Amino acid sequence: MAIEVGMILEGKVSGITKFGAFVDLPESKTGMVHISEVAPTFINEISDYVKVGQEVKVKVLAINDGKISLSMKQALPKDTQHQKNSRKPSQNRNRQPYKPAPPVKSPGDYEWQSSKKSSPSTFEDMMSRFKQTSEDKMSDLKRGGESRGYSRRGNGSGRR
Repeated sequence: MAIEVGMILEGKVSGITKFGAFVDLPESKTGMVHISEVAPTFINEISDYVKVGQEVKVKVLAINDGKISLSMKQALPKDTQHQKNSRKPSQNRNRQPYKPAPPVKSPGDYEWQSSKKSSPSTFEDMMSRFKQTSEDKMSDLKRGGESRGYSRRGNGSGRR
């Protein structure tokens, strides 16, 4: 009997890797079950589901260049294949709809954009406000540094 796509076969797990399990099939053939095809639910550790030497039922998904792709979950009865999408009612009860996060505001107390919707100002007015804000911030920074005993002048030691 030749192995064909769509067949459901019995095999024995001969090896386990992080990405799947190798299964010995009839006619001295070996196929691989990808981790996503082991069970109808998400799998973090394949060794939690299969062990070397375990007899498993598999479905042949594809045969390419002698490599046989297998699925354990598609070999399951139809009513157990869809467990992934069916949730218990208790799991859906407390689910909140997705709400996007509020917009990020500017850091600190600084207002990056004026909240006042005034008439358009001239370039000179905007530049004057920018310079005043910059000077205010620089003086705040200097006062903060002086209160800690640091100075910008000197030999780099930072102490007066």
